Amino acid sequence: MSVEDAGNQSSQHRIDSIIDKYNLYVNPGLSKLMQFAGFGDVEESTLGTVLRTASGAEFLDFVGGYGVFTLGHRHPKVVDAVHRQLDRQPLSTRTFFNEPQAVLAEKLAQITPGNLQYSFFSNSGAEAVESALKIARIATGKTDFISMEGSYHGKTMGSLALTGREKYRTPFLPMMPGVSFVPFNDVGATAEAITEHTAAIIVEPVQGEGGIIVPDTGYLSGLRNLCTERGILLIADEIQSGLARTGAMFAVDHESVVPDIMCLAKALGGGVMPIGATISTEAIWQAAFGANPLIHTSTFGGNPLACAAGIAALQVIQEEGLCALAAIRGDQLITGLRRVQESMKGSLLAVRGKGLMIGVEFMQKDVAEITINAMARRGIIAAYTLNNPKVIRFEPPLIVSTEEVERCILAFGESVVEAAAMLEGMEDN
Repeated sequence: MSVEDAGNQSSQHRIDSIIDKYNLYVNPGLSKLMQFAGFGDVEESTLGTVLRTASGAEFLDFVGGYGVFTLGHRHPKVVDAVHRQLDRQPLSTRTFFNEPQAVLAEKLAQITPGNLQYSFFSNSGAEAVESALKIARIATGKTDFISMEGSYHGKTMGSLALTGREKYRTPFLPMMPGVSFVPFNDVGATAEAITEHTAAIIVEPVQGEGGIIVPDTGYLSGLRNLCTERGILLIADEIQSGLARTGAMFAVDHESVVPDIMCLAKALGGGVMPIGATISTEAIWQAAFGANPLIHTSTFGGNPLACAAGIAALQVIQEEGLCALAAIRGDQLITGLRRVQESMKGSLLAVRGKGLMIGVEFMQKDVAEITINAMARRGIIAAYTLNNPKVIRFEPPLIVSTEEVERCILAFGESVVEAAAMLEGMEDN
């Protein structure tokens, strides 16, 4: 046996061992699903836009952690900031003041729209939404919420109650009461759903898991005006769309909309640390926390390591002009994907998106799934959206190069042709 063969055998033994551990100790159903989809390898290392696996394979990451890796993998400025903080103090005693938390909150107040000023830090997007719900209830004295069909706000009990797909809610019924769902992109339907008990409307400025749905111009400003007129709060879930992803710092900025509460996570940790943030105004903060500043807390929320990563991430986004880069590379990718759509009209229904938050909708879910597998064999990883498996999402790091975008377009075109031919052959048999 050659040295290379021995190495390959050793790598495969290690991969099999890790998969066995998933089957025994993590989630056997997920393990089977990943292997069926063609992802039966183990992540080994990442850098920039590239993922390397235990088998020695190399992939361009066009999933981007669903918005986590906006700066790419292991951005040196974020890694350095976390290393420096780790050497000083990784976690706070929560007894004295925490400088990184104060600095990050200040920076968020400076870049978020309007009079958003105060931040509560948590560990994830779902937690940021949970915080927003509690703050909205206590600040308004009302109990109910309006969410959108096809929305996704998380899978904790409160955030799940607002997630607009029954598949995920039904197994956990009864959910938190007082939530109604209306069609996305329909201000009139939203207005009709408001009652005297409505505390807030929650909306993704661009729906992510719903299939990368970009609303009509005027929709977000229409919701803002509606909330102002009816005396209820507007919660913007910018967990996936925020921090330069759509070509603006926040997706609401495209319409100059100022929400009452904004939720952030994913990209805020710079692709290095998990962190969520819920940001609101002085008046709402006083109503929520004025009587009891400990009414809502988090043991690990706002920890020094995560906040150091967040500070560095915001600095990189601004210094490297990632908003502008997202718009430029997004136009390039959308243009290329639409060329493929034009040549494959029988397979592709739509190409849509804003900046580098892009979705391609297929006529059939099976073609989308086979296409993802075929792209992986060509060294590009992509994924479908949870609430609409007919949509493949493209959310690469905003540092992606022109050449890498062209490589993705080429791989996607070849993969669609392969998937369509494969499905046609299966139907003939």
